[in-house]
Amino acid sequence: MRLVLLCTLCALLVSAQSPTGWRKGQGYGWVYGKQDEAGALNAVTGPEHVLKALRAVKAGRVFDLGVPLDRRSYKWPGHSPTEVMSFRSPEGLKRGKDLAPFAADPKGLGFHSCALFISDNVGTQIDGLGHITTGADNHWYNGFREGDYGTDFGIRRADADSIPPVIARAVLIDVAGWKGVEALPSNFAIGSKELQSALAAQGTDVDPGDVVLIRTGVLRYWGEAGENHAKLAEHDSAGLTLEGAKWLVEQKGAVMIGGDTSGLEVGVDPALPGASIPVHVYLLVEQGVHIGEFHYLEELARNKVYRFTYVAVTNRVKGAVAGFAMRPLAIE
Repeated sequence: MRLVLLCTLCALLVSAQSPTGWRKGQGYGWVYGKQDEAGALNAVTGPEHVLKALRAVKAGRVFDLGVPLDRRSYKWPGHSPTEVMSFRSPEGLKRGKDLAPFAADPKGLGFHSCALFISDNVGTQIDGLGHITTGADNHWYNGFREGDYGTDFGIRRADADSIPPVIARAVLIDVAGWKGVEALPSNFAIGSKELQSALAAQGTDVDPGDVVLIRTGVLRYWGEAGENHAKLAEHDSAGLTLEGAKWLVEQKGAVMIGGDTSGLEVGVDPALPGASIPVHVYLLVEQGVHIGEFHYLEELARNKVYRFTYVAVTNRVKGAVAGFAMRPLAIE
């Protein structure tokens, strides 16, 4: 009888500590209502979770996780390049004389403004839950379908604007550091065994509700703006396997998973030859777990900061499928 009561109390304690909507062995999924667009991040957006994350800040050191971006920057194939074009300039204003206040200003007043041509999947980013579709009906997270919510001007459900501000406890898993290499080799597969070994070497663990960031080391070669495509491509295909993703979500309760590569997951999953981006399908579509990409983790690793508070907000560009060209922070 005492054993039964003890087990019941333990189960209740685990349940009380678990993120809202998460079930061990199952993960998250479509559990937040038919209209939900935020997915697993619902579990850590409440005031109590934000306060917990903020109270964990002790040293006050801030680490910039964003990478600088310009027209030369390396990107995942299939996305348009980045172009910043001068739309108005001091010289143009003075020659054109089309804006009266500036044409007549006695001090020669001018200004700069730029027009941007940019993909919503470049630079440091968070994939929105509408990024990946599957099935004959082209549905994404929570059953939103292309035929209902896709338009020529972006998507109307689970877009980047639906990603709530993220203020959460986070853990770095430095797989490259555990392996003792500058960067993991091409197509290095990171499964649960590799994740557990790296965590053990660091003396850290993943708690339910954590943001998890996985370091392969590729961004040590980013340089000024990701201009060395050959060197980056050499290492960019190292990444997470589907088995590793399932372990992080279903067994550990990770609420968001990111990395320092362009696509988070391994280029070719050895357990799923021929499968195309299975980790993206599993995380974004099936589990509602957002994916972070091109997060700069070198300074965290160099300083052996494995536990921190993660802060990120996306651009409020409605219809975009990812929060792009971001500058998230890790605060120790």
